[in-house]
Amino acid sequence: MSNYIHVPPGSPEVPKLDITVSEREGPGCRQGALQLLRRLRPHWRPEEVTLQLFTDGITNKLIGCYVGDITDDVVLVRIYGNKTELLVDRDEEVKSFRVLQAHGCAPQLYCTFNNGLCYEFMQGEALDPEHVCNPDIFRFLSDIPSPQVLQEEMAWMKERLSNLGSPVVLCHNDLLCKNIIYNKKRGDVQFIDYEYSGYNYLAYDIGNHFNEFAGVNEVDYSLYPNRKLQEQWLRSYLEAYKEYKGFGTEVSEKEVEVLYVQVNQFALASHFFWGLWALIQAKYSTIDFDFLGYAIVRFNQYFKMKLEVMTLTLPE
Repeated sequence: MSNYIHVPPGSPEVPKLDITVSEREGPGCRQGALQLLRRLRPHWRPEEVTLQLFTDGITNKLIGCYVGDITDDVVLVRIYGNKTELLVDRDEEVKSFRVLQAHGCAPQLYCTFNNGLCYEFMQGEALDPEHVCNPDIFRFLSDIPSPQVLQEEMAWMKERLSNLGSPVVLCHNDLLCKNIIYNKKRGDVQFIDYEYSGYNYLAYDIGNHFNEFAGVNEVDYSLYPNRKLQEQWLRSYLEAYKEYKGFGTEVSEKEVEVLYVQVNQFALASHFFWGLWALIQAKYSTIDFDFLGYAIVRFNQYFKMKLEVMTLTLPE
Protein backbone atom coordinates (compact mmCIF):
# COMPACT_ATOMS: atom_id res chain seq x y z
CA MET A 1 0.00 0.00 0.00
CA SER A 2 2.93 2.36 0.59
CA ASN A 3 3.20 3.24 -3.09
CA TYR A 4 -0.40 4.42 -3.40
CA ILE A 5 -0.76 7.21 -0.86
CA HIS A 6 0.81 10.48 -1.97
CA VAL A 7 0.79 13.56 0.25
CA PRO A 8 -0.16 16.72 -1.71
CA PRO A 9 2.77 19.06 -2.45
CA GLY A 10 3.03 21.89 0.06
CA SER A 11 1.41 19.99 2.93
CA PRO A 12 2.97 21.03 6.26
CA GLU A 13 5.55 18.64 7.64
CA VAL A 14 4.60 16.82 10.84
CA PRO A 15 7.20 17.06 13.66
CA LYS A 16 8.56 13.75 14.93
CA LEU A 17 9.34 13.96 18.66
CA ASP A 18 11.68 11.49 20.35
CA ILE A 19 9.33 10.94 23.26
CA THR A 20 7.72 7.74 24.54
CA VAL A 21 4.46 7.83 26.49
CA SER A 22 3.66 4.96 28.82
CA GLU A 23 0.54 2.95 27.98
CA ARG A 24 -0.16 2.48 31.68
CA GLU A 25 -2.14 5.14 33.50
CA GLY A 26 -0.14 6.85 36.21
CA PRO A 27 2.92 9.09 36.60
CA GLY A 28 4.72 7.61 33.58
CA CYS A 29 1.82 8.36 31.25
CA ARG A 30 1.38 11.89 32.61
CA GLN A 31 5.11 12.62 32.43
CA GLY A 32 5.25 11.57 28.76
CA ALA A 33 2.15 13.60 27.87
CA LEU A 34 3.58 16.68 29.58
CA GLN A 35 6.78 16.32 27.58
CA LEU A 36 4.71 16.48 24.41
CA LEU A 37 2.73 19.47 25.66
CA ARG A 38 5.90 21.41 26.43
CA ARG A 39 6.47 21.40 22.65
CA LEU A 40 2.85 21.75 21.54
CA ARG A 41 1.46 24.06 24.23
CA PRO A 42 4.46 25.71 25.90
CA HIS A 43 2.24 28.33 27.57
CA TRP A 44 0.34 25.67 29.55
CA ARG A 45 1.47 25.28 33.16
CA PRO A 46 2.10 21.56 33.81
CA GLU A 47 0.38 21.56 37.20
CA GLU A 48 -2.82 22.89 35.61
CA VAL A 49 -3.03 20.28 32.85
CA THR A 50 -5.82 17.71 33.11
CA LEU A 51 -5.47 14.31 31.45
CA GLN A 52 -8.74 12.55 30.67
CA LEU A 53 -8.98 9.05 29.23
CA PHE A 54 -11.31 9.42 26.25
CA THR A 55 -11.16 5.82 25.04
CA ASP A 56 -9.36 2.73 26.17
CA GLY A 57 -9.78 1.08 22.80
CA ILE A 58 -8.96 -2.40 21.58
CA THR A 59 -6.10 -1.04 19.46
CA ASN A 60 -5.01 2.28 20.97
CA LYS A 61 -5.39 4.46 24.06
CA LEU A 62 -6.71 8.01 23.55
CA ILE A 63 -6.12 10.73 26.14
CA GLY A 64 -7.42 14.31 26.07
CA CYS A 65 -5.17 17.00 27.52
CA TYR A 66 -6.51 20.44 28.47
CA VAL A 67 -6.25 23.28 30.97
CA GLY A 68 -9.17 24.30 33.16
CA ASP A 69 -12.57 23.16 31.92
CA ILE A 70 -12.82 21.26 28.65
CA THR A 71 -12.66 23.92 25.95
CA ASP A 72 -12.11 24.00 22.22
CA ASP A 73 -8.35 23.67 22.82
CA VAL A 74 -7.88 20.00 23.65
CA VAL A 75 -4.82 18.08 22.52
CA LEU A 76 -5.48 14.41 21.88
CA VAL A 77 -2.63 12.01 22.61
CA ARG A 78 -3.09 8.63 20.96
CA ILE A 79 -0.81 5.92 22.26
CA TYR A 80 -0.38 2.95 19.95
CA GLY A 81 -1.14 -0.46 21.36
CA ASN A 82 1.86 -2.75 21.98
CA LYS A 83 3.11 -4.40 18.75
CA THR A 84 0.23 -2.99 16.68
CA GLU A 85 2.85 -2.00 14.10
CA LEU A 86 2.81 -5.67 13.10
CA LEU A 87 -0.67 -5.08 11.69
CA VAL A 88 -0.75 -1.34 10.99
CA ASP A 89 1.71 0.60 8.84
CA ARG A 90 2.07 3.72 10.96
CA ASP A 91 3.92 5.67 8.25
CA GLU A 92 1.02 5.10 5.87
CA GLU A 93 -1.41 6.11 8.59
CA VAL A 94 0.35 9.46 8.93
CA LYS A 95 0.32 9.90 5.13
CA SER A 96 -3.43 9.24 5.07
CA PHE A 97 -3.92 11.70 7.92
CA ARG A 98 -1.99 14.40 6.05
CA VAL A 99 -3.86 13.80 2.79
CA LEU A 100 -7.23 14.07 4.50
CA GLN A 101 -6.11 17.12 6.48
CA ALA A 102 -4.97 18.84 3.28
CA HIS A 103 -8.50 18.46 1.90
CA GLY A 104 -10.27 19.61 5.05
CA CYS A 105 -11.48 16.13 5.98
CA ALA A 106 -9.42 15.49 9.12
CA PRO A 107 -8.32 17.30 12.29
CA GLN A 108 -4.92 18.98 12.46
CA LEU A 109 -2.07 16.55 13.09
CA TYR A 110 0.26 18.22 15.60
CA CYS A 111 3.08 15.68 15.80
CA THR A 112 4.08 12.06 15.98
CA PHE A 113 6.12 10.53 18.80
CA ASN A 114 7.83 7.18 19.34
CA ASN A 115 4.64 5.27 20.10
CA GLY A 116 1.81 7.50 18.98
CA LEU A 117 0.63 10.80 17.62
CA CYS A 118 -1.06 14.01 18.77
CA TYR A 119 -3.89 15.74 16.95
CA GLU A 120 -6.69 18.26 17.23
CA PHE A 121 -9.85 17.49 19.18
CA MET A 122 -12.95 17.46 16.94
CA GLN A 123 -16.12 18.84 18.50
CA GLY A 124 -19.13 16.57 18.12
CA GLU A 125 -20.70 13.33 19.25
CA ALA A 126 -19.27 9.88 18.71
CA LEU A 127 -22.01 7.77 17.17
CA ASP A 128 -23.69 4.71 18.62
CA PRO A 129 -25.25 1.88 16.56
CA GLU A 130 -28.71 3.48 16.65
CA HIS A 131 -27.34 6.72 15.18
CA VAL A 132 -25.85 5.21 12.04
CA CYS A 133 -29.29 4.12 10.81
CA ASN A 134 -30.57 7.71 10.89
CA PRO A 135 -30.85 9.11 7.32
CA ASP A 136 -30.11 12.63 8.60
CA ILE A 137 -26.72 11.32 9.74
CA PHE A 138 -25.63 8.75 7.18
CA ARG A 139 -26.58 11.05 4.31
CA PHE A 140 -24.08 13.70 5.56
CA LEU A 141 -23.22 16.03 2.71
CA SER A 142 -22.53 13.42 0.05
CA ASP A 143 -25.59 14.51 -1.92
CA ILE A 144 -24.56 18.17 -1.88
CA PRO A 145 -22.55 19.36 -4.91
CA SER A 146 -18.96 20.28 -4.11
CA PRO A 147 -17.98 23.98 -3.84
CA GLN A 148 -16.17 23.65 -7.17
CA VAL A 149 -19.30 22.32 -8.90
CA LEU A 150 -21.42 25.07 -7.36
CA GLN A 151 -19.01 27.74 -8.59
CA GLU A 152 -18.98 26.23 -12.08
CA GLU A 153 -22.78 26.14 -12.21
CA MET A 154 -22.98 29.71 -10.96
CA ALA A 155 -20.65 30.91 -13.72
CA TRP A 156 -22.57 28.91 -16.32
CA MET A 157 -25.92 30.37 -15.25
CA LYS A 158 -24.54 33.89 -15.22
CA GLU A 159 -23.41 33.50 -18.82
CA ARG A 160 -26.49 31.67 -20.05
CA LEU A 161 -29.36 33.39 -18.26
CA SER A 162 -28.13 36.97 -18.58
CA ASN A 163 -28.34 36.60 -22.37
CA LEU A 164 -32.00 35.51 -22.48
CA GLY A 165 -33.26 39.11 -22.69
CA SER A 166 -35.54 39.02 -19.64
CA PRO A 167 -36.10 42.55 -18.29
CA VAL A 168 -35.05 43.51 -14.77
CA VAL A 169 -38.02 44.56 -12.62
CA LEU A 170 -39.01 44.81 -8.97
CA CYS A 171 -39.66 41.20 -7.94
CA HIS A 172 -41.16 39.51 -4.92
CA ASN A 173 -38.62 36.64 -5.19
CA ASP A 174 -40.50 34.34 -2.79
CA LEU A 175 -43.91 33.67 -4.30
CA LEU A 176 -44.68 30.40 -2.57
CA CYS A 177 -48.37 29.60 -2.24
CA LYS A 178 -48.71 30.86 1.35
CA ASN A 179 -47.42 34.28 0.32
CA ILE A 180 -50.34 34.81 -2.06
CA ILE A 181 -53.69 35.82 -0.51
CA TYR A 182 -56.86 35.32 -2.58
CA ASN A 183 -59.89 37.43 -1.73
CA LYS A 184 -62.85 35.57 -3.18
CA LYS A 185 -65.29 38.40 -2.49
CA ARG A 186 -63.23 40.96 -4.37
CA GLY A 187 -61.93 38.44 -6.89
CA ASP A 188 -58.28 39.47 -6.57
CA VAL A 189 -55.00 38.36 -5.06
CA GLN A 190 -52.37 40.19 -3.03
CA PHE A 191 -48.83 39.27 -2.09
CA ILE A 192 -47.44 39.28 1.44
CA ASP A 193 -43.97 38.92 3.04
CA TYR A 194 -41.51 41.09 1.15
CA GLU A 195 -38.25 40.15 2.93
CA TYR A 196 -36.68 38.79 -0.27
CA SER A 197 -38.07 41.49 -2.56
CA GLY A 198 -35.71 43.36 -4.83
CA TYR A 199 -34.76 43.99 -8.43
CA ASN A 200 -34.34 40.79 -10.40
CA TYR A 201 -35.05 39.29 -13.78
CA LEU A 202 -38.79 39.11 -14.50
CA ALA A 203 -38.47 35.49 -15.64
CA TYR A 204 -36.84 34.52 -12.34
CA ASP A 205 -39.85 35.63 -10.31
CA ILE A 206 -42.25 33.63 -12.47
CA GLY A 207 -39.93 30.59 -12.62
CA ASN A 208 -39.57 30.69 -8.85
CA HIS A 209 -43.37 30.83 -8.49
CA PHE A 210 -43.78 27.80 -10.76
CA ASN A 211 -41.22 25.89 -8.67
CA GLU A 212 -43.29 26.63 -5.57
CA PHE A 213 -46.21 24.68 -7.04
CA ALA A 214 -44.33 21.68 -5.65
CA GLY A 215 -44.75 22.79 -2.03
CA VAL A 216 -42.20 23.18 0.75
CA ASN A 217 -42.74 20.71 3.58
CA GLU A 218 -43.50 17.76 1.31
CA VAL A 219 -41.97 18.67 -2.04
CA ASP A 220 -43.53 17.01 -5.11
CA TYR A 221 -42.16 18.23 -8.43
CA SER A 222 -44.79 16.31 -10.36
CA LEU A 223 -46.91 19.36 -9.45
CA TYR A 224 -44.65 21.67 -11.46
CA PRO A 225 -47.01 23.16 -14.09
CA ASN A 226 -46.98 21.40 -17.45
CA ARG A 227 -46.50 23.29 -20.68
CA LYS A 228 -50.21 23.73 -21.36
CA LEU A 229 -50.89 25.27 -17.95
CA GLN A 230 -47.80 27.44 -18.19
CA GLU A 231 -48.80 28.79 -21.59
CA GLN A 232 -52.26 29.68 -20.26
CA TRP A 233 -50.71 31.38 -17.21
CA LEU A 234 -48.10 33.26 -19.25
CA ARG A 235 -50.66 34.43 -21.77
CA SER A 236 -52.88 35.78 -18.99
CA TYR A 237 -49.86 37.52 -17.48
CA LEU A 238 -48.87 39.16 -20.76
CA GLU A 239 -52.47 40.20 -21.49
CA ALA A 240 -52.78 41.83 -18.07
CA TYR A 241 -49.41 43.55 -18.49
CA LYS A 242 -50.27 44.92 -21.92
CA GLU A 243 -53.68 46.11 -20.77
CA TYR A 244 -52.15 47.88 -17.78
CA LYS A 245 -49.58 49.59 -20.03
CA GLY A 246 -52.24 50.62 -22.51
CA PHE A 247 -50.98 48.36 -25.31
CA GLY A 248 -54.23 46.45 -25.80
CA THR A 249 -54.59 42.75 -24.90
CA GLU A 250 -53.42 40.96 -28.03
CA VAL A 251 -50.57 38.54 -27.30
CA SER A 252 -48.77 36.60 -30.02
CA GLU A 253 -47.68 32.97 -29.87
CA LYS A 254 -44.08 34.12 -30.19
CA GLU A 255 -44.36 36.34 -27.10
CA VAL A 256 -45.70 33.42 -25.07
CA GLU A 257 -42.95 31.14 -26.39
CA VAL A 258 -40.20 33.63 -25.53
CA LEU A 259 -41.45 34.01 -21.98
CA TYR A 260 -41.90 30.23 -21.64
CA VAL A 261 -38.24 29.63 -22.51
CA GLN A 262 -37.02 32.43 -20.24
CA VAL A 263 -39.11 31.32 -17.27
CA ASN A 264 -38.17 27.64 -17.42
CA GLN A 265 -34.49 28.37 -17.71
CA PHE A 266 -34.57 30.96 -14.92
CA ALA A 267 -36.34 28.36 -12.77
CA LEU A 268 -32.88 26.77 -12.54
CA ALA A 269 -31.57 29.86 -10.76
CA SER A 270 -34.44 29.59 -8.30
CA HIS A 271 -33.51 26.00 -7.39
CA PHE A 272 -29.87 27.04 -7.04
CA PHE A 273 -30.65 30.03 -4.82
CA TRP A 274 -32.91 28.13 -2.43
CA GLY A 275 -30.44 25.24 -2.32
CA LEU A 276 -27.72 27.61 -1.11
CA TRP A 277 -30.18 29.28 1.24
CA ALA A 278 -31.04 25.92 2.79
CA LEU A 279 -27.36 25.07 3.33
CA ILE A 280 -26.89 28.31 5.27
CA GLN A 281 -30.06 27.66 7.25
CA ALA A 282 -28.92 24.11 8.04
CA LYS A 283 -25.82 25.54 9.71
CA TYR A 284 -27.34 28.43 11.64
CA SER A 285 -31.12 28.15 11.96
CA THR A 286 -32.78 26.98 15.18
CA ILE A 287 -36.06 26.22 13.38
CA ASP A 288 -37.11 22.56 13.44
CA PHE A 289 -36.90 21.84 9.71
CA ASP A 290 -34.78 19.47 7.62
CA PHE A 291 -32.88 22.22 5.80
CA LEU A 292 -30.16 19.84 4.63
CA GLY A 293 -32.72 17.51 3.12
CA TYR A 294 -34.40 20.47 1.44
CA ALA A 295 -31.08 21.63 -0.02
CA ILE A 296 -30.52 18.17 -1.49
CA VAL A 297 -34.00 18.19 -3.02
CA ARG A 298 -33.47 21.58 -4.66
CA PHE A 299 -30.01 20.76 -6.07
CA ASN A 300 -31.24 17.39 -7.36
CA GLN A 301 -34.11 19.11 -9.12
CA TYR A 302 -31.72 21.74 -10.51
CA PHE A 303 -29.62 19.14 -12.29
CA LYS A 304 -32.65 17.12 -13.40
CA MET A 305 -34.39 20.20 -14.79
CA LYS A 306 -31.22 21.50 -16.41
CA LEU A 307 -31.12 18.51 -18.75
CA GLU A 308 -34.73 19.15 -19.75
CA VAL A 309 -34.96 22.92 -20.17
CA MET A 310 -31.62 23.64 -21.79
CA THR A 311 -32.90 22.04 -24.99
CA LEU A 312 -35.36 24.95 -25.25
CA THR A 313 -34.40 27.74 -27.63
CA LEU A 314 -35.79 31.21 -28.16
CA PRO A 315 -37.91 31.54 -31.31
CA GLU A 316 -36.40 33.43 -34.23
